[in-house]
Order: sequence, then structure tokens, then C-alpha cells
Amino acid sequence: MTKDDYQSPPTPGSSEELLRAALDTVEDPFFVVDGGWRFVYANDRARGFLSRTTGRDLTPGELEGTCLWDEVPEAIGTPFYERYHGAMESGEPATGEEYYEPLGTWSEARAVPCGTGLTVYLRDATERHRQGEPIQERERVLREMYDVTADAERSFTEQVDALLGIGCEVLGTGFATLSRIRGEDYEFERVRTPDGSIQPGERAPLSATNCERTAATRRTLALANVVRDAPELTDRAGYTDWGIACYLGAPVIVDGEVYGTFCFYDREPRVDGFSEWEVTLVDLISQWLSYELTRQRTQEQLKRKNAQLEEFASLVSHDLRNPLNILGGWLELAEQNGEVDHFDRCYRALDRMEVLIDELLALARAGERITDPKAITLADLVEESWRTVVTADATLTVDTGRTIRADENGLRQLFENLFRNGVEHGSRAHRPESDASRDDGVSLTVGDLNDGFYVADNGPGIPVEEREQVFETGYSTVQGGTGFGLNIVQQVAEAHGWDVSLGESRHGGARFEFTGIERIQPAAS
Repeated sequence: MTKDDYQSPPTPGSSEELLRAALDTVEDPFFVVDGGWRFVYANDRARGFLSRTTGRDLTPGELEGTCLWDEVPEAIGTPFYERYHGAMESGEPATGEEYYEPLGTWSEARAVPCGTGLTVYLRDATERHRQGEPIQERERVLREMYDVTADAERSFTEQVDALLGIGCEVLGTGFATLSRIRGEDYEFERVRTPDGSIQPGERAPLSATNCERTAATRRTLALANVVRDAPELTDRAGYTDWGIACYLGAPVIVDGEVYGTFCFYDREPRVDGFSEWEVTLVDLISQWLSYELTRQRTQEQLKRKNAQLEEFASLVSHDLRNPLNILGGWLELAEQNGEVDHFDRCYRALDRMEVLIDELLALARAGERITDPKAITLADLVEESWRTVVTADATLTVDTGRTIRADENGLRQLFENLFRNGVEHGSRAHRPESDASRDDGVSLTVGDLNDGFYVADNGPGIPVEEREQVFETGYSTVQGGTGFGLNIVQQVAEAHGWDVSLGESRHGGARFEFTGIERIQPAAS
């Protein structure tokens, strides 16, 4: 059968013509081929589709009798070719969606056997695929994020670095950081830059950054163009010195407090604003960071508590048993002869037990997380704490006008233990032999730091090689000391989220520095 075997077009007004006219109103393209792959019918939309494929304008009736594969030879060997032949041979309908390279389009095709031939329905799926590309890309990004956060082989630092990289890729920014806010300082914990201009551990004034606003509001801040969107921020060093022209940052919350920020920025403003997807992505990562840092802190607290329980068991079984044994022995002697000295020794054993029990309880409470800090005038609390300590001829200088947020009982414990430590270790009995003849008494000073305060004394100081040990439970160089005092100090500081370090004062004594503290009002000038 050839094309010439086909009959002439139906006469106007005939039932066949009416049928064809009705088929041409079908919105989707479709055509019919016989068993030899020759066109039997193609509606208007199918001719339009095939015209784009062949590159020529096909008029009504022009396709009938021609071979499908002669008209579109580029389709031979494609999934369409295989699918149509499969339907023809099996007698079962076949449906599929493929990309057609010659046209650069996606087509959905359904091939339905009819008699010895085939009816093919077509639908252009290109626009749907274009709309679906962002969804597929987002799915890819989310899978990549999941793979990073679920990878137990990666360290937390490696995970953060990978997330910074993902964010930079999606947002198209050159800079990204996980920061920690320490008082009035902004510390770059992890950094991604195109030029290595910033290194982890570097600090900058918090007031110079856009992150100050993110932390203050505890909300994500998106600035596609800093000059246009937040002109009041253009006088900060972040814009004037670093050239930050666009910014997207989210707060990282740990134990209910702002830990820092997770942010992305660049030196060129964005033409378009940050999309809802981009903001959501940064929010998702910051929430994971908040969860992970909270989990790590909780684990560390549990480890410390378990270690404390072991230490308490040892101390109770050893340190408390000794004075109990002493008490029992001297009570027995006192019962036999009633000598006053024996009773005195019993009282001293009881006093020793009372000190141990009080400090054990203080140590147990010192590491409890601070949930309701209050505004405290530092100078007033320092003076109150000093009055509760046996200070002999020691003197105190208070050089602070700062108000901070802290737990009052915990902060009082901190100062009392530092004052006792300074008085006990700074006495003449504990000075080096070459310095023991000094007639001046112990003097202590409490003063301000940029993001905290310090407590210093003029005693003999603590050797560099011993400075890490002094915070350990049980470490003491004083006869009869419990060795709990400085461990309590460290626990109180960590419960507040502060950092504590030990150095040397300008008089050669010990200097304890507490940093990362929120300042409510500036120190007195």
C-alpha cells in the first residue's frame, strides 16, 4: 500500500469530515499509524508538533500515507522508537516521558494499539520539567545536607565546614561563618572565604557586624543589598572596612541563649532578594547547629556529673571516713579520762567534716545550668562576698562599676572561693622563702576586662606547669585544704557559659580572668 492508495479527502459536509473536525478539537496532539508505520490521521496539534520536528509546515492531508520514521528519522533509536515498537508488538499500551534532543523539549507519549496500528497521544512536558528543576535541586541539596549531618565518621568541625560549603554553593556567596558571641566580641569559629582573609579563632567587635542585630532579635536577617535594605548599618566596619554588601544570617541558640550566628555574605549586592527557599535553608542549618551544640553541651555536663559522682564516692569513703575514725578514737579516750584536749580534737574532726560536707554540696550545685540569671551589680556582690570570708589582715580593691547577668548564689560562691584561695595561698607561710620576710599583707583586686572581669592577688602565684591542675577536684597546696575551691569556681563559670583562665598578676601573684560575659552597662571610666 502506498500513499496513492489513500482515497481523496472527504467531501464537505460528509460524516467523515465532521469526525475529523471533531478530532481536531482535541487539545492534545495525537496521530494514528497503521501496521506499516504510515500516517492514517494527525490532528491539527499533532501536525504543529511534527512541523516543529521536521522543520517544515505540514498542511492537512500531507502526512497521510507517509512513514512516521521517514518524517522524523531523528527519533529512530530513541526511547520513543523502542516504546512504540513495544506497544505494536505486544498489543499493550505503553506510556513514557522522555527528552527529545532535536527540539530540546520534554514530551509525554502514550502509544495505544488499535487494530493492526497504533494511536499515539502526545503532550509537551517541557514547562513542567522546568518548574520541577528547582524542586529536584532542592531535593539534592537536602539529601547532601542529610548525608553530612548523619555521617558519624565526620567530626563536628568537618560537618560545619561542609555545611558552609553547601550554603555558599546554593546562595552564591563567597563568605560564610559559624560565629560565637563572647560578651562584646564576635569570634569566627569556622570560616569559608575565597581568599583566606579570615581565620578561625579571629575576633572582631560584635558592634561592627550585622550579626549583632541577628543575635539581638534572635531572628534570621536577610539583606540582599545592605545600602538599600538597611542603610543604618552602613556606618559599621562590616560595610566600611570589610565591604559586606549582602548578608543572610540566622541565630544559633544553645540552652535557650544565643550562642552565635550562622551567616553568609558577599562583597557584591544581590540584584534579587534572598528567596524563601534560601532563607529556609539557612534556618534549617542553624537549627541543626543549635541542636547539635546543645546535645554536645549536655553530654559534657553528664560526663562531668558522672566524674563528680565517682569523685564524691571516693571522697565520702576516704576523706569523710578519716575524721569519723579520728572522732571515734578521741571520743573513746575522752570517755576514759575526760581530758579537755581529747574533746578539742573531737570538735576539730567535726569541723573538718562540716567543711567537707559544705564544699561537697557546693561543688554538686556549682555545675547546675543557670536558667534564670538576674542583673547583678558586681561591686556590691564582691563586697558582700568579702565580708563572709575570714580575711585576717588581707585587703581588697574593687575596681569595677559593671552590671552583669548571673545567678547570685553561684557568683557569690565563685568570689568566696577565690578570696579564700587568695588569702590562704598569699599568706607569708606560703610565700617562697626569699619572699617570706615581706611585711605587707595579702592584697586582692577585682577589676574589669573588655568582656568580663578578673580577680588578682599579690601572692606567690601559681607555676605555669601547675595552672591546669589547680581546677581539678582535690588539688590543694594548703595543709588541710579540701581542693574543691577552684573546681567550684570553674564549675560556676562554665554553668554561666563563661570562660575562665589563670595567669600571672602584675605583682607576680595569681590572676583569674572570666570572659564571654554579657555586659548590661559599661564599666565606670
